[in-house]
Amino acid sequence: MPLLADKTAIVTGGSSGIGRAIALKFAAKGANVVIADTVEQPIEGGDSTVELIHSAGGDAVYIRTDISDWSAVDALVGATVAQFGRLDVLVNNAAIYTSTNLIETTPEQWSRVISVNLTGFFCCSKRAVMQMLIQSPVNEVRGRIINISSQHGMVACPGDFPYSVSKGGIVQMTRQIAVDHADDLIVCNAIAPGKIITGKPGVANDPDALDYSRHRTPWPRLGTPNDVAGAALFLASDMASYVTGINLMVDGGWMAG
Repeated sequence: MPLLADKTAIVTGGSSGIGRAIALKFAAKGANVVIADTVEQPIEGGDSTVELIHSAGGDAVYIRTDISDWSAVDALVGATVAQFGRLDVLVNNAAIYTSTNLIETTPEQWSRVISVNLTGFFCCSKRAVMQMLIQSPVNEVRGRIINISSQHGMVACPGDFPYSVSKGGIVQMTRQIAVDHADDLIVCNAIAPGKIITGKPGVANDPDALDYSRHRTPWPRLGTPNDVAGAALFLASDMASYVTGINLMVDGGWMAG
């Protein structure tokens, strides 16, 4: 049987980049996938994630969702369960950034980043746990939450104060959920990507920033979204049977150097 056969997963920010790769990987391994994003078309261009999954014979739907809005998240999980019967895996991936330091960051920028990157993860996790608590366990697990953090949740992100602070909060949120809900048979882990090449605009693909990342990363290439998707597949599957509360680094050795 496929690794995620009969599982249902929500992937926030699943239209592009890392979220898109995770959604495609999950679907290829048998999961029903719900793409929760503010837009359906990928930044990279081409077919939508749902179209790609359908063309490969998988099952997926897109639900427009602003994760910072509790009512939208409530509707997202409700619609997922109505269509597929339960929620086995939540991948909290959607995030934004400003590329501003402390002095440059306006209160409005700070508020927006925290509302998506922290409050959004809170809303999605809370609503997912509410659903998982009323589900029967499968192989001793009621549900799994995977938070996409960052190496910048552990070391500073030069020139991006709100993003780095929010990612640090996600690392701690992961531990908190894992400990508080272990008795409920709910698993929560994080993945901390290093430098992953995606279609994100702006400073993320600035030549100087890429050069810095290449020198900073011991492995002789930078990461791809599929590298993160492989780690997410492991944490979403029954292979990760006694793993909870970790922050799994997928960073080419960045944090080891």
